[in-house]
Amino acid sequence: MTTTARYDNGEAASVVLEQPIVRVSGFVKRYKKHVAVQGVDVAIRKGEIYGLIGPDGAGKSSLMKAIAGVLTYDEGTVEVFGTVVDSERAAERVKQRIGFLPQGLGLNLYPDLSVEENIDFFARLRLVPEQELLERKARLLAMTRLEKFRNRAMKNLSGGMKQKLGLICTLIHEPELAILDEPTTGVDPVSRRDFWSILAELLQEKGMTALVSTAYMDEAARFHRLSFLSNGKVLVSGTPTEVQALVPGSMVTFEASPQLEAITRLKQTFQQVEALGPRLHVFTKDLDPAQAVQHIEASLGDIKPDQVRVDDPELEDVFVSLLLQQAENRQVSAIPSAAKPTDNHGLAIEARQLVRDFGPFRAVDHVSFQVKQGEIFGLLGANGAGKTTVIKMLNGILPPTGGEGWVAGADMKTAGGTIKERIGYMSQAFSLYLDLTVVENIRLFAGIYGLDGRATDQRLNWVMSMAGLKGYESNLTGRLPMGVRQRLALGCALVHQPRVLFLDEPTSGVDPIGRRHFWDILSKLAREEGVAILVTTHYMSEAEHCDQLALMYAGRIVAEGSPGDMKQGVEKEAGHLFEVVADDPGKALLELRRAGFAGAALYGTRIHLFCRDPVRDKDCACGVLESSGVKVRSASMRPLSLEDVFVYKVMALERQDRATTQEAAA
Repeated sequence: MTTTARYDNGEAASVVLEQPIVRVSGFVKRYKKHVAVQGVDVAIRKGEIYGLIGPDGAGKSSLMKAIAGVLTYDEGTVEVFGTVVDSERAAERVKQRIGFLPQGLGLNLYPDLSVEENIDFFARLRLVPEQELLERKARLLAMTRLEKFRNRAMKNLSGGMKQKLGLICTLIHEPELAILDEPTTGVDPVSRRDFWSILAELLQEKGMTALVSTAYMDEAARFHRLSFLSNGKVLVSGTPTEVQALVPGSMVTFEASPQLEAITRLKQTFQQVEALGPRLHVFTKDLDPAQAVQHIEASLGDIKPDQVRVDDPELEDVFVSLLLQQAENRQVSAIPSAAKPTDNHGLAIEARQLVRDFGPFRAVDHVSFQVKQGEIFGLLGANGAGKTTVIKMLNGILPPTGGEGWVAGADMKTAGGTIKERIGYMSQAFSLYLDLTVVENIRLFAGIYGLDGRATDQRLNWVMSMAGLKGYESNLTGRLPMGVRQRLALGCALVHQPRVLFLDEPTSGVDPIGRRHFWDILSKLAREEGVAILVTTHYMSEAEHCDQLALMYAGRIVAEGSPGDMKQGVEKEAGHLFEVVADDPGKALLELRRAGFAGAALYGTRIHLFCRDPVRDKDCACGVLESSGVKVRSASMRPLSLEDVFVYKVMALERQDRATTQEAAA
C-alpha cells in the first residue's frame, strides 16, 4: 500500500508501506473541556520503530495509552492488529501481544519486590516458559547493567535503574508491539545506548514493532518514521531526513567575549541563540557556511567571534524552530535578589571524604569536592554511581557513614535545620504533592519556609512567571505533563530565595525548549545572583553549562575539572574523534568493532570512534566498511562532546573492572 506523509507547509511525500499493524484515524481525546489530542492520524507498519516527539502536553502519552488499550477516547478509530480498540473487551484481545511502558519512573513496578522478583512476576503473568525466562532475564540484566542488583528492592534503586527495570519487565515476553513512553528518561548515556541495542536486536531477530516517544532528539534520528505533535495536532510526519529538510539552515558555533553582550546582540536577529559554557550556538537560515558566518559577524558588530565552526542543524534545532514558529519566545523574568551567603572561605558546598554504606554495599566511597558561591557544579555518572546519595547526605536527609560536609556555612552533621532553610532541593522523584493544584503547592512550600502572606503573594507571582505556569494555576499537579511538573518543582525549590540549590536530574523528560528555558533561569541565578548550584544530569549537552564537573563511578570520583579540561584529557588519552556517516549504521558499527575499534559507538544514526593516527586510522576504518559492503557517506574529524567523554570514561572503567574480576577468578 502507499501512504502520504504530510507536512505543515502542505508538501507531501509518498512512501510504500506494508499493511499497518496500528492504524489511528481522526483520534480525539478530551479531559473535561480540555482537548488534549485532536484529529490525529498515524499508521505504523510491522518491524519499524515509529517515533512520537513533541513538547510537554502535546498529547503523545494520551495517544500511546489509547493504542495500548488503557485509555478511552472521544472520537476517531484506533485499530491494533486488525482489532478496533473501542471497548475493554476489544482491548483485552490485543493486550497479550503488546508491551506497554508508561511515562514515569517505575510506574509499572512493585516497590517491595526485588529486581529479579519483578521480572519473574511479569514473565509469569505473560506465561513465559521457564527456560526462556532464564535466558532472556540473564541477557537483559547484563545489557542493562542490573545483574549485580538482582536482589535489591525496586524502591531502593536509583531513578535510572528503575527505568531500566521497567523496560526489562515490558520486554520480557518479547511483545509483537512495544509501546514505550519516554523509556530512556533519567537513563545515563551508556545505558541509553544499550537500550537501543536491545531494541534493534529484538526488531531484527523477532520482527518486533515499536512505538517510542522521547525527549532526547539524538534518539529521534534512530526512528524509521516519526510524527511531531504540538498542541494535540500532528505538525509534521515523515522520516527523520524528510523532517530535517523542512527547516534548512546552518548551526554556527563559536566563542565571543563579553558573552552576555554578544547574546543580547545576537537575539535581536536570531531566534535560536544558546550559550553552552564558553561557546555560543546560533541557528541561521543561511545554507552557505560563509554567508552564515557573515550574518553572525554583522550582528555582533565590534565583538569578534573566535573558533568558528559551521554544521548542519540537528533534529533538535529543527524541533525548536518549528515550535518557535508557533509561539513567541518566552523571556526569563527578573529574579529577586537572594540573601547574602554566610562566608565559608568563598565556598557554598564542601564535601570531605564522604562515605555511605548500605549494609555491605558501599554507595559512596570517600568523595571530596568543593563548590564556590555563584558556581554551577555538575555531578555526572551512570545510574547507581552514588550521585543522589551524595546530595542526600549534604542535605541532611541521609547521615554519612564517614566524612564531613558543609553547606551554606553550616555543618551537615549538626545543622540540618539551618541547611534546609538556606538551600533549595529538587529531588529526582518529584518533591511535590500530586493531589494539590499548582498554586496550592507553591503556597504550601512558602508556608513551610516561613514566608508571610505578602512575601508569599510576591513569590507566587514570580514563580508562576519564571516557570511558565500561567494557565495551569488550578490544575492538579499529578495531571501535569512531566516538563510542566518539573518547572513547578523548581519554582517550589526557589520560593524562599535559597543561596544554594541542589538539582537532581531536573530536566528529565523535559522537551528541548523547556530545557533551554530552564537553563536560562539557572544561568541567571548563578551569574547574576551568586547562587551556587549543584546539578546532576544525563543530558550531556546540559553539562556544558557547568563551570566544573566531577564524574562518579561505583561511588568514587574518577575525573574532575572544567568541561574543556575533561575533553582535553580524553583527547590526549584516546586520540582524535571521528564521525562516520554510513548507509547501514548497525552493520557499520559491528564491522568497526570487529576490526579493533573497540570504542566505536552509535550517536543517533552516526558512529563516533577515536583515532590516534587520524590519516591511517580513518583510511583503515573506511576500508573496513567499504570491503564489507557498507557505503561510507562521510568521515570527518569533529570536536569532542561531553557525551563522548562520558561514554569513553565509563566504558574504560567497566573494561578495567571486568579485567580485575577475571584476574581474581583465575
